[in-house]
Amino acid sequence: MSQTHTAVPLENPVYYVLELALMRGLCESLPEAKPYSQAVVLKCIDQILSYDGPRPLKGTERRILEEYRVAFSPGKKGLDLGNANYYFVYTKDDFRFTSEFDFNVDLLFSEGFYNDGKGSVWSTDFWPSITARGDIGYNFSYSISLLGGIMRAPRAELGTYNTYYQGFNNHGQDEFENRVMTTYSEPLSFFPYTYRKRWDGFVWNYKDASNSGQLPWPEGISVGYGMLGELSGTGFSERLTYRFGRLDREWAGMSNGSSLTLNQAARPFMALEATFMPFSWFAFSSMTGVLEYYNLIGLKSSAESFQNVFSINMVEVNYKSFFHVDFGSTSLWPKRFELGYVFPVFDNFLYQNVIGDFDNMAVFLNLKGQYPGIGKIWFSFFLDEASLKSPSLELSRDMHAYQFGAQAIIPWLPFCSAKLSYTKIEPYNYTHTRNFVPWYGDIRMETNYVNNGVSLGHYLPPNSDEILFRLEAIPVISTRLHLQYQLIRHGADYGSRAVGGSSLWSELDPFNRDTNPTLRKYFLRDGAYQWMHIAKFGGEYALSNFNIPVKFFGEAGVVFSYFSDIEGPVNSGSPSSYSAIDTPEYPRSTAFVITIGVRLFQK
Repeated sequence: MSQTHTAVPLENPVYYVLELALMRGLCESLPEAKPYSQAVVLKCIDQILSYDGPRPLKGTERRILEEYRVAFSPGKKGLDLGNANYYFVYTKDDFRFTSEFDFNVDLLFSEGFYNDGKGSVWSTDFWPSITARGDIGYNFSYSISLLGGIMRAPRAELGTYNTYYQGFNNHGQDEFENRVMTTYSEPLSFFPYTYRKRWDGFVWNYKDASNSGQLPWPEGISVGYGMLGELSGTGFSERLTYRFGRLDREWAGMSNGSSLTLNQAARPFMALEATFMPFSWFAFSSMTGVLEYYNLIGLKSSAESFQNVFSINMVEVNYKSFFHVDFGSTSLWPKRFELGYVFPVFDNFLYQNVIGDFDNMAVFLNLKGQYPGIGKIWFSFFLDEASLKSPSLELSRDMHAYQFGAQAIIPWLPFCSAKLSYTKIEPYNYTHTRNFVPWYGDIRMETNYVNNGVSLGHYLPPNSDEILFRLEAIPVISTRLHLQYQLIRHGADYGSRAVGGSSLWSELDPFNRDTNPTLRKYFLRDGAYQWMHIAKFGGEYALSNFNIPVKFFGEAGVVFSYFSDIEGPVNSGSPSSYSAIDTPEYPRSTAFVITIGVRLFQK
């Protein structure tokens, strides 16, 4: 059996199966630092299949797990044209070397139909890739993936946003630039906050693939590339796992895709990470990695003010299958020779106090309780900055996010669950004022909580909340279905009624944060807010039963959007009543969205 220690991609549906298996108490606790390696996934699947307690697997569930076990095991030696795979093994004495080469293709087409003058808008993603992975010995593995893509994802230009609120006092205006940025909609042919760019750095319009043609977004048909890779291994009888690589991650999430701290919706970055789990009830994880700039105004101009490193430490404690708590701290800091953030057993938050206040610090806490076979409830909290002065909860400088959630097992269908959660992202959370730092001269450095222009934390922007209900099941082998409803509300980050702190690029006034009456937040009652009702259903179907390496997936639904506004001035520091509006600047909109795709040769 292969002991490959390379990561299983987070979009793989096996993570949903493992989540439900943990809720049913079918296997030992897993760390909340994802992704997991193939070896960890195979070990967990074996534990589930050997379970003989009071909550046995259904026949369909057992066959699904056996199918996953085959998928994560090595392929046939030699060339397998039917699966676009080549597998090589070399062993001599106690040495073992393997290489597996996979070719796969993702093809996606999505279209949105609008009733507000936008008409029909289409997008496409075509991404062939080749992956080489394998083992060197029994405790060390490698992987590298090269991707090339053709894509199109149009957005609408909504207006402009003053990142540094223009109503601040003169002394703030003199010291800080009031940077005006253009606000764009979410990609028009996708559901809000679901589109995830796969290209690295920049794209080129197909008509101009030159150094001067580097673009931040594929508004028209464009080409791009991507690269992922890792060196990973294990030690101390597989109680220590370590990885050096660039790949997608999710840490401190109580349900898949829910993390407030490091969400799988974030972009990948190069990092060195390790997880030590000496007992099933205790785990410690640490990571430090280099973040990537967002190509706003050209490669060099955009990158010179964004030179950041991200560090995170996390401690986890479990009580059998009933209770989980994890906590830790993060630091986002401009590149320099800084040993304390890299040193895993020194707290990031406290370390800043001995070197100076130049970095963006945060702490987080997650609590989860569950009853095996019934379900789980959880509370997540992320604190960026706070004031203990009254009225703390009304101060804009009280920058935090929280989430309540519950997920229940539905026993009548295989691997079926229902999830309900509420998430609130406060204004200015995940943001940070641009600062002069000692190592970069007269350049104001960006230290907001982003990587490649995308939040490291939750997919919602600052000054938002979300009610989410999701019903999901794997009713038969190779089939996965879901039904979902969301209500998302977000402060306007453009136009004449924009609310301060509603963009990842917002900058909170550093002066008089506790006494300035305009620096108060009143959700829904301090300006214009967008309300989005999103209902959709979808699924995927693989032809593995017919020994054909093809998977089809799709999603369809409706997005109803409108704005509310108050009668008085915005950002006034006092609450006002609000009502629904429909104006040229903030219009109503209804969109029907359909997405279909196919994945070829994907294990």
